[in-house]
Order: sequence, then C-alpha cells, then structure tokens
Amino acid sequence: MKSAFLDRLHSPERPVIVFDGGMGTNLQTQNLTADDFGGKDYEGCNEYLVYTKPEAVANVHRGFLEAGADVIETDTFGGTSIVLGEYDLADKAYDLNKTAAELAKRLTQEYSTPEKPRFVAGSMGPGTKLPTLGHIDFDTLHHAFAEQAEGLFDGGVDLFIVETCQDVLQIKAALNGIEDVFAKKGERRPIMVSVTMESFGTMLVGSEMSAALTILEPYKIDILGLNCATGPDLMKEHIRYLAEHSPFVVSCIPNAGLPENIGGKAHYKLTPMELRMALMHFVEDLGVQVIGGCCGTRYEHIQALAEISKTLKPKERIPQFIPAAASIYSTQTYEQENSFLIIGERLNASGSKKCRDLLNAEDWDGLVSLAKSQIKEGAQILDVNVDYVGRDGVRDMRELVSRVVTNVNLPLMLDSTEWQKMEAGLKVAGGKCLLNSTNYEDGEERFYKVLEIAKKYGAAVVVGTIDEDGMARTAEKKFEIAKRAYNDAINYGIPAHEIFFDPLALPISTGIEEDRNNGKATIDSIRQIRQELPGCHIVLGVSNISFGLNAAARQVLNSVFLHEAMQVGLDSAIVSANKILPLAKIDPEHQEVCRKLIYDQREFNGDVCVYDPLGKLTTLFEGKTTKRDRSGDANLPVEERLKRHIIDGERIGLDDALAEALKQYPPLDIINNLLLDGMKVVGELFGSGQMQLPFVLQSAQTMKAAVAYLEPYMEKSETGDNSKGTFIIATVKGDVHDIGKNLV
Repeated sequence: MKSAFLDRLHSPERPVIVFDGGMGTNLQTQNLTADDFGGKDYEGCNEYLVYTKPEAVANVHRGFLEAGADVIETDTFGGTSIVLGEYDLADKAYDLNKTAAELAKRLTQEYSTPEKPRFVAGSMGPGTKLPTLGHIDFDTLHHAFAEQAEGLFDGGVDLFIVETCQDVLQIKAALNGIEDVFAKKGERRPIMVSVTMESFGTMLVGSEMSAALTILEPYKIDILGLNCATGPDLMKEHIRYLAEHSPFVVSCIPNAGLPENIGGKAHYKLTPMELRMALMHFVEDLGVQVIGGCCGTRYEHIQALAEISKTLKPKERIPQFIPAAASIYSTQTYEQENSFLIIGERLNASGSKKCRDLLNAEDWDGLVSLAKSQIKEGAQILDVNVDYVGRDGVRDMRELVSRVVTNVNLPLMLDSTEWQKMEAGLKVAGGKCLLNSTNYEDGEERFYKVLEIAKKYGAAVVVGTIDEDGMARTAEKKFEIAKRAYNDAINYGIPAHEIFFDPLALPISTGIEEDRNNGKATIDSIRQIRQELPGCHIVLGVSNISFGLNAAARQVLNSVFLHEAMQVGLDSAIVSANKILPLAKIDPEHQEVCRKLIYDQREFNGDVCVYDPLGKLTTLFEGKTTKRDRSGDANLPVEERLKRHIIDGERIGLDDALAEALKQYPPLDIINNLLLDGMKVVGELFGSGQMQLPFVLQSAQTMKAAVAYLEPYMEKSETGDNSKGTFIIATVKGDVHDIGKNLV
C-alpha cells in the first residue's frame, strides 16, 4: 500500500503522531443556533453543518491545525445513513461524508509543509445501535458503513478511523464495509480502530481488552487503541496490555477526564498540562505512538501534546501476541499447558438427541441452558451444530448463536457441512470463532469459500482430511491432504496458528476388519502433522472412536485414546469434558486392553485370533454404567433458587420455583424480598465489572418473566386505577449516547 501517512508513521525516527481534539466540544463553543443547522429539525446534527455552515466546521479544523495537530478527523462521526436517518437525512450519507472529507482535505493541504505533513482521518463512529444485542442486523450495518466509507474515500481521506467502538460486531461490520470500498476502488488506505473501555473496565457489551485484541488481530488494520469514555488514568492498564501484546501501532485518545455536571452542562476538568503529562508517560514508558484528545479537549490540549511530540521518543515494543479464540467477553488461548483445548460437543444436533429434540421444539432457552451446562463440565469452546434434515439451518444457526453469544462466556466453534450456516452464525457472533470445517470433498471451491469467510469475519478454520477421493483412512493419506491444505491456506493468507487439522477419528469398535487400523492410522497421522506442519493445531472428535460400545466402555476407551493422541501432538478435542477420565482413575488392565485395541494388537495362532482386545473390552464392561451426581440447585431453598434464577438469567425452571414460593409468600413479597435481592446482586456485579451488560439484560428479562407470572396473583389496587405510568427518557438525538435509551 502506498501511503504518505504510513511512511510518516513508520519512518525510522518513529515520530509521535498527534490527532486533533473533540469536534463536538469545539463546535459548542461557537454558540450555533438552529438556523445554523438548517432549522430545528436538524439541530444537533453536527454532520449536516458541512452543508449548512461549513465555516463552523472549518474553524474547528483550523484551530487544531494551528495548535499543531498532525491529523484532523472529518466531521462524520455520525455519518452513516442509519444515524442520519434520525434526521431524515439518510439519502445524503454518501455526499455528506464526501463533502466533509473534501473540506478537511483542503485545510490540511493549506497547512502541510515538507517537514510537517498534515493528514485527514475519515471518522466512522459506532452509530446508536448495538448489533450484538439485536438492535440492528449485521448486513444493514455493513452496507451503511460501506456507503460512508466510499464517501470518505472519494473525498480524499488519508486514513480511516473506526472509533468509540462499543461492540466488537460493529467493528467487524465497519471493517468489512471499508474493505468493500478498497476492493471496488482497487486501492487500500490505512485503517485505525479505537475502542472505548468504560469506567467499569470493559467495552459496553462486556468485552475485555484481551478479547478485543484477539478478535481484531486477524484484520488488516494499522493502529489499534482507545478513545473516549474516560480520562487517561482509567486507560492505563488497557494501554499497557496493548503495548505488551498488540502487533499494531498503539494509540491513546482520551477524554479530558470524566465529565462532571456543573450548572446543567458537562464540564471536563483535565487540564492541558495534566493530559500532556499522562500521555508523555504512555509514550515514553509504554510505547504509544499516536496520541490526541476526545470529548472535552480543546485547542490548548492539542497544543500541549504537539509541543511534546517534537522531542518524545516512543519506547521500543516487542509485543508477544498469544493466539486464541474469543467470546465477546474474554479469550481462550489455543495452547493449554499440560492439557488440551476442550471443545464441548453437546450443542450438536447431528450427534446429540437432546440437542436435536430441543431444536425441533425451538426451545431456545433450553438450548442456551444446554450450552451453559457445558461450562460447569469444563468446556473451553462450544461446538454449535444445527444440521438436521428438514429444518432451515441458516435461520436455526442465527437464532441459536445470537442467544448463546450473550449468555455464555465461551468462544464458539460453528460446525456445519454448509458454509452458509457458518456465515449466518458469524453475522451474530462478535467473538473470534472457529469454523468446522472445510475440506476438498467437492473440489477446491468450497475449501476456499470457507477460507474466504474465515478471513472476512476473523475466524480460525478446521480442515478435515477429506479430498476428492473421499475420507482418508491411512496415515499417509491423512497427512498428504493436511499438507496440501496447509500450503493452500497459508498462501491464501490464513496464518498457521489459525489452522486446525482434524484427521477424523473413525470407529475401532465395529469388529470389521477394515476398521481395525483406524486408531493407529489417526495416531500416526497426528504425529506426522505435528512434526512436519509447524505452527498448526490438531483437533479430534474423540467419541467417534468408540461408536457402538456401551457408555462405560466408551468413557474408558475415549479417555485412553485421547491420552495416546496427546502424546504425539493432539492439542484440542471435541468431547464432553465430564466423560473423560484421567489415566490415574482407569484400571491399569483396562488401559492396556484399550491400547491394544487402538493399535490393533490382536494375537494370532496361525490364522486363528486367540486374543481380541475388542472382545475383551466388551466383556470387561458388560452390564456396567456411568452415573454421576445430578443434585445441586434442586436441593436449595426456594428463596435461594429464585435469587439464583435472577442472577444467572436462567428461565428454565423459573415458573416451578415461583409456584412453590406462592405457597409461602404473597406475590409482592416474592418480588420485593426475593427477586429484587437477586437484581441487587446483579447491579453490584455490573457496577464492579464482574458481570457484562448482556448478562444484566438477561437477568432483567428473567425478572420481567417472573413479574409477568406473578401479576395474575396480585390484588387489584383499591382505587380501581390499574393504569400504568409513563416513563419519559431523554437522550441526545442521533448521538452515541442514544445507545442508553435503546437498551432501556
């Protein structure tokens, strides 16, 4: 990519790049009237000023350029058709963005010198709707960002900044919109992403800094950092994490502290000198290279930063990126010390009757509960498969994944034979997923299609050892297919650490002669893949190996087979974690029988088999079962159970608990003394950063369901007036803070 901005950013002297300050803050100081905005209908729409009063916007740009800013941002923070539509200006989205970019570009050209070039960043804010919470669908958001990005591109911006990001799925939509424009124009420009970490320590939907980095690492961005929400003091630990782990240039563009309400107006108390000292520390001690100001920062704040940028030298960084998957909340590293990555297998309609029955009944709460149960069993990633004949798999994947992502704090493996279903899941799963799977069964077209969507949505990919001739059965053939896929995927741009090979364990439990070598072939292929294809991962659906045996025999054989595979390089497995036993808990004789079965060590006298480990295993476990203690919440008092329902946001069993409570308490007492106790805990957990927003909303929905159940049992008001009151919620029209109203 040819870019004067990147040439400056990556020049040998590693200069500190200074962005401008708050556009809205400095427009407000001009005391603009409704007429300046083009009438009362457009008052507050700062983006429309590039039409109605462009000199007001130009004044802000000039003020920051004269203060010494290297980069000014376009007046397009709310420039998507979605936000502009709230002012009936949706049809002007492209032209408003193009006009704003041209205005900023003219001014940077006026102020640029060879020694100090000036640049324009095309500002793309988050909008007012959160896709992860279902406020807007991915495709609509994607297309709106693409339209905005094209206007900014045609207006001549030097780079794009996707900023004040509240939701990782929103970032993916914006990045894909920008990439659409690059493909259309045949030219790339630099991309900067700036997330907003709230004062409670995560993004608004609950994403930790580590999760945001893991999710964004696969994308072609140049700068990643923080802006808005807080002052630099509350950004420090997030910036430190990026400095230590991010492969991108790190930026920090804070507010002038947290706003205070003084006389009905927001007041930011951080002085230019205080901002200067804080960011000086970030540059010199943490390696931040891009600084600037957000809400509350004025020209003198940016002047203070421009002065120190002349002499500051960013600390050298040696980031240590850790390959991982991520939910929208947190990460799960691929590498597990002394263990394997546990991928829960029970949310799979192809392999689980319980999952299939719940899916056919469209019992989404039951499916979410099934997902949650695997967390307690030790799963670290959840396999999600809705493949079932006669159902609309694209709809099912969307409906199920959209619920699971906000209710379960684990990354997902989207599992299907059809890429359309995987993509449906990716459009609602903001985290970093695994795609299971692709192969060469139908030639290379489908193989590359899955790689394409993996790149588009930032996912890892599982490759099964199947080619045009079918499923590989020998170790040699399994490795041959894996090596072909390894080279093809890397040449396509998928790094080795995002490739998982599945050598496809087949049953060794049938007694059929051609199946006898399946275990050894799988073990040998794992050993060769690990030795000759560096950086990749190897995964197995372990339970296939024991198909047809009784549950007790399966548990032992699966456990021994998993152990043997791990010894030669397996690092992840699709299993029910509570059905795997450590070797120390397996009788040594049972271990030995399983090993002989896995490696087909039958004993013969001539042509006669005198010892068959399969027959021996069947005899050893004849009549045996696996039972585990299922007691738990059911033994708790009803008061505690109701409280747990609210805290966990769990609606399964709620009605039964309420019916039991009604035998002891009036309905209002249940609400005021039991349910609200649970909501109080939820509030405390949210306030301390221990519970993320979607979980809070789930608790609120559970509370709502409980109240709805209890309402028929409540006495009518003595006045006979049962009308409900009206809430009036005031917010900032078209602004990012409108998200609060949408949540309520």
